[in-house]
Amino acid sequence: MGIPKRALDRITANLKKYQTILSDAHNRDISESDTVVIIGDMLCDLLGYRKYVEITTEFAIRGTFVDLAVKVDDDVRFLVEAKAIGSELKDAHVKQAVDYGANQGIEWVILSNGRIWRVYKIHFQQPIEKSLVAELDLLKANARSGEVLDCLGSLSREGFTKSSMTEFFQQQQATGKFSVAAVLLSEPVIQAARRQLRQIFPSVRIDPDVLESVIKNEVLKRELVDGADAQLAQEDLKRTARAAARARTKAKEDSAPAIPGPANPAAVPHVANGKPANP
Repeated sequence: MGIPKRALDRITANLKKYQTILSDAHNRDISESDTVVIIGDMLCDLLGYRKYVEITTEFAIRGTFVDLAVKVDDDVRFLVEAKAIGSELKDAHVKQAVDYGANQGIEWVILSNGRIWRVYKIHFQQPIEKSLVAELDLLKANARSGEVLDCLGSLSREGFTKSSMTEFFQQQQATGKFSVAAVLLSEPVIQAARRQLRQIFPSVRIDPDVLESVIKNEVLKRELVDGADAQLAQEDLKRTARAAARARTKAKEDSAPAIPGPANPAAVPHVANGKPANP
């Protein structure tokens, strides 16, 4: 991904320092308000946003304030819902953060306890849906890991654009566990697996429904095929596949050779009863 070197260098240089800070904070089990302070510093020192100018705790939504909002010029890039560093991040916390974003038309939300960062994309449809795009455990993260640099770099001041975040989402979608599970359960993959198994076991009848059941219930983890995230991944996959098919059809139509016609239609004589009409 095209993330500026300046952002990547800053993340690589400062992540280790914050791993020490987060480890100490976790050992002391600091409060939510103190965790918010650390996250705000990380938005500045890791992601490059200007403290007191582009990072605010004073962003109100329906009479309540979100923990942190990142706003560059007049554009709110993303919201951060923070919990105490010792807290487990739960579905109720996700809903709260997504509701905040949906109410303001803000597409990106981060849920974090300082150590764990979850990045969500909000889908503005009926009903409102969200996708878990990335999850990082910064205490275990390698500062030079592609996964870490892609995620934090995309969120950085230099790297964040609408197109770059769309690219980041599509990249994560293509390799995410829910998307991979959805592909494994798709009809073309099941048929391909059935053909391969029949080559290995030519005398055995392999029912595609049985094969699908085995993949779904015995090969994959239940969390990957059941639940809201799995369902959303399956819907995203179908929607993306339809869009890709439309794009291929349009590209084929655009590249098809044009049917030649007369350079000057007015120069072609009108034909009546099989004979050219008099000019």
